[in-house]
Amino acid sequence: MDANEILDYCLAKKGVTESFPFDNETLVMKVDTKMFLLMGLERQPLAINVKTDPEWSAELREQYPQITGAYHMNKTHWNSVAVDGLKRDLIFKLIDQSYELVFKSLTKKAQNEVNSL
Repeated sequence: MDANEILDYCLAKKGVTESFPFDNETLVMKVDTKMFLLMGLERQPLAINVKTDPEWSAELREQYPQITGAYHMNKTHWNSVAVDGLKRDLIFKLIDQSYELVFKSLTKKAQNEVNSL
């Protein structure tokens, strides 16, 4: 799996935008105004940061050495995921959950605006 596949998957979701608010290498995916995925485009191996339910985070970190607490982020809620060696379905499931958790944190008005797109 490469960065373009992840980018395309994210952009297919409602209300998603991409930007580089921190530097020219860290791609940030947002739903409305909130981040749900970060991806270092120059980083090898490719890795993403995603928001994850804390209980599932603990399980994932025990099961997969590629999944750790995200650097410079709340490690209870954010994981860094080195995509090499992980199944595509798991990566998509992680992206889906991150999007859903962030979407649910939006105001009802913002959720309705995203849903109307």
